[in-house]
Formats: sequence, C-alpha cells, structure tokens
Amino acid sequence: MRQFLTLVLTALLFAGVGMAIRSGSEDHDRGSHEHAAQEHADAAAPAEFERGPHRGRMLRDGDFALEITIFEEGVPPEFHVYPFLAEKPLQPSDVKLDIELGRLGNRVDKITFATQEDYLKSDQVVVEPHSFDVRVRAERNGKTSEWSYHSYEGRTQISAKAAEAAGIKVEKAEPALIKDIIEVTGVISLNEDRNARVGGRFPGVVKSLTRTVGQSVRAGEVLATIDRNIALQDYSIVSPIDGVVVTRPASIGGTTTADTVLFEIADLSTVWAELHVFGRDRERVQVGQSVVVESHDKMTRAEGTVSYVTPVAEAASQAVVIRVVLDNKDRKWFPGTFVRGFLTVSERKVPLAVKASGLQRFRDFTVVFAQVGDTYEVRMLDLGASDGMWTEVLGGIEPGQAYVAENSFLIKADIEKSGASHDH
Repeated sequence: MRQFLTLVLTALLFAGVGMAIRSGSEDHDRGSHEHAAQEHADAAAPAEFERGPHRGRMLRDGDFALEITIFEEGVPPEFHVYPFLAEKPLQPSDVKLDIELGRLGNRVDKITFATQEDYLKSDQVVVEPHSFDVRVRAERNGKTSEWSYHSYEGRTQISAKAAEAAGIKVEKAEPALIKDIIEVTGVISLNEDRNARVGGRFPGVVKSLTRTVGQSVRAGEVLATIDRNIALQDYSIVSPIDGVVVTRPASIGGTTTADTVLFEIADLSTVWAELHVFGRDRERVQVGQSVVVESHDKMTRAEGTVSYVTPVAEAASQAVVIRVVLDNKDRKWFPGTFVRGFLTVSERKVPLAVKASGLQRFRDFTVVFAQVGDTYEVRMLDLGASDGMWTEVLGGIEPGQAYVAENSFLIKADIEKSGASHDH
C-alpha cells in the first residue's frame, strides 16, 4: 500500500514538474527465442519495423537485405543474421558482416561473425541489456551497405529535478564489507552489575519508607527507617547507588532481618540484551563480536558487542545466551521487552557491491538501474553473498558506475508503464 501511494504521488509530481520521459523496448518472439530490437518508443505512436521470416528486423539496400535476430535458446544471446538477395536466401559465406553496439556511457561492443548453415552467427555474446545504438556494415561483391538504428530496453529518462523530488537516491558501485550475520532473539534485562538489593543490617520493624516503585534515588539517600527493638534505637537504610526503585517488598510495620530484601535499586543508564543462540551457531559466537539489537516494532535500534557468552547451554532450550550491554540514558529500552539481534560472526571485503535496497526484479533477472545523466537503464547482475545491507556483484555493472540505491521501484514502474520491458 505504501509503495502504491508513493507511485501515485510521484506520478502526480512528475506531471506537475513536466518531466520528460523517453523509454524504449525490444520485441522478442517467445516461440523461437529469436528477437529483434524495436525502435525507441515515440511518445505518440511507437514506430514498427519490417519483420522477416524469423521475426527479425529487416534491413534493405535495393535487392540486398539482412534479417537481424538475437537467438538465445539454450545458449547465451547471440546474433543470427540471415542474408537475402531478391527476396531469396543468400549464401552467408558471400557476406562479410560486422556490427557495432553503442551502449549508454559511450561503451562500444564490436561484433564479428562466422558462417553457420544459412545464417551468420556472432562470435561474441550479446551482453544484457539489449539496449544500444546499432551500426551494421555488410560487404558483398565489393559493395558496402550500411544501416543504423537504435534499440532501447529497460531505459527511461527523468530530469534531475523530478528525480530529487521523488526521493531517488544514487550511489556508486564500489567495494564493501559483506557480513555473515546470525539473527537471534532475546529479551532486555536489568544490568545485574548495576543492580542493588538492599536490606536491613539488624532485625527490626519498618518504621518509615521514603521511596516507592518507579521513583529515582541517589546514592546515600535514605530509603527507610528501621526500629531496632533490642537496642531501642532507630537506624536508616540508604541506597548504595544512583538508580530507580524497581521492587519494594518492604511495608511499614513489617519486620526485617539481615536476610530480608526491602528494596531493589537498578541503574537503568545501561541494560543487558540477553540473546539466545541455537544449534551449530553456538560454536560461532565469541566475546567481542558486533551485534545490532532491534525492538520488535523496529522503532528502537542500537549497536553493541558481545560482552559475555554463557559457558553452558540452557537445559530447556539448549541455547547459549550471549549478553550485550546497551546504553540506556534516554530510557528507550525497557527491561522485560523482547528484541531481535543481528550478530556478525565474520566479514569479508568484496571488490564490488551494491546496496540491497537498490535491487529489483526485471524479467528473469535481479537488476539495478544505472544512471548516466538524466538517463536510467537496467543492469542485469550476477550476484554473490549478501548481508541485507550490501550485496556482492560478480558481474553486470562496472566499478564506479552510478546506480539507483533508493526508490528504485519508481524507475522500474516507469519503465514498465512505458512498455520498455519484455520477456525473453
């Protein structure tokens, strides 16, 4: 629902600032898995091109013609080009062919060809995305024919002003630390190192009480007065620490002995997150590891380190308990509440990564949208490890390439709305 509302608001916003969008697509034939690039979509009525018997794009120069397709049935995408003369198939060995693909960002792919049966097959893979300005050069019987056209896929244009207004954030593909994270659960507890249970030094009767549950107290302040029956004199009980009264079993007129707890005082400026680790993960935890603790409503979040690991597992749950000391001066953590923890057990630096928040699904690929000026275009990625924040990239985008890291779904929606995506 939130994304839907964002899309509606963004659409209105784009209309208000007069954003110019141009998108294009390729047209694929699902039955043969051969496809030809479609003209960049015109805002009023996208221009169609002549199709050949293999559903490819026909390029003509007098009686000589080429049908250009991209074939990908069980193989990486490759050009299959069928030559014709006077509407009849021509021996591919009679044609010398090369194609240049001008990609976004001034990269040019030079494609050469070899004869295969009744067509010319490219020697190189046609790398995704199939979005480029195409230049075709063919030689036959000493005559050269040249054609050029553009075929854009997964591409759109958005002005810088509109992108900023829509909250589209761009970052660069770069090295990153990928963390191996274990998700655990637990509870916020009192810091027992800053917790005092206070009783009387001598037997007697509680004569007065100065503090109740929830009230703050300073170290040295009087909490109660005890009437010591035997000595016929009173003595005072004072707080040993600064803190808050969390329990008060004492009541006026009640009796006390040296073993009776009358007050429990807790220093809530720090608390413990006690988290449970199960199974094989128990062997991977150790003191000093980084932990992010998060409340179940995700409103409160803090980072700490493992300060203690219990040497034995709990009998009932078979879990090892780890402890994280959290700052609580602003009282955002409440003892007794459940929390989640994200424990980093290892990390490694990868040479190239993107923010996981920028990933989208496009056709059968996981992608990001590269940015060059006001143009955004899909990049199909080969991915490695991910820790939820960063995802390793093994291929599909160049180091330093700007890509949409936040609100990338807006780019995807605009491309799909404009008909700039298709199925292979």
